[in-house]
Amino acid sequence: MRHRQVADDVFTIRGTDVNMVLLREGRDLTLIDAGWYGDAKIIESALRALGHRPEDIVAVLLTHAHLDHVGALNHLHRHYGTPAYTSPTEVAHARGEVHESATPLDVIKRLTNPGTAAWALRITAAGGLRKNPVPHIQPFPTAGPLDLPGHPVPISSPGHTSGHTAFHLPTQGAIATGDALITAHPTSPHQGPQLLPKFFHHNTDQTLTALTTLEPLDAPLVLPGHGLPFCKGITEAVIRAREHATTLLR
Repeated sequence: MRHRQVADDVFTIRGTDVNMVLLREGRDLTLIDAGWYGDAKIIESALRALGHRPEDIVAVLLTHAHLDHVGALNHLHRHYGTPAYTSPTEVAHARGEVHESATPLDVIKRLTNPGTAAWALRITAAGGLRKNPVPHIQPFPTAGPLDLPGHPVPISSPGHTSGHTAFHLPTQGAIATGDALITAHPTSPHQGPQLLPKFFHHNTDQTLTALTTLEPLDAPLVLPGHGLPFCKGITEAVIRAREHATTLLR
């Protein structure tokens, strides 16, 4: 099963080696991130299994504009008129006007790792080599908590990309960290809170600095863009990620 409830009216959806977060308020939904291009059917199937329709998504919030997070945005907008929002800094990246992503060559250099090779095949099948700009994306409409189901609070956490955003969910005691902090990835030998390997980050120093912003938040439940939820809180997650950073960011 690709969806699971992790808190009251909070669900995760597992795409192709990437996670999405779904917030529910009555019949209305907020989706955080949208997987790969090929994950649109996974999203729709999860929604229907939960008794919802794609039309119930009020908006999609984007942590950052890498291909494994923007995937279904155009599909949802084209078929259901679903708007998408991200930080003002990340809009140009999402629209394809700038590029801040690992390249196919970065991945090819690491294909001697069997886990990386298998991952590369999976993401290629899911649209990993397909350009996917999002022309309709807009900056967050307001500052502070967003007037959307779940009332997520954008938390600026640049480094992985210039405009990366995590989303604090104070009512639910959770935080969706996107790729600012993860708990597993096929290209990493570690399990548990960590940063992605260095080649994925636009600015590794800023990625480390962003942890300081996340660390004091009241969030017992950490919902990463990759890997399983972490239930010992964002502060402990940050401590563990820092402990691994020297090795993982070489």
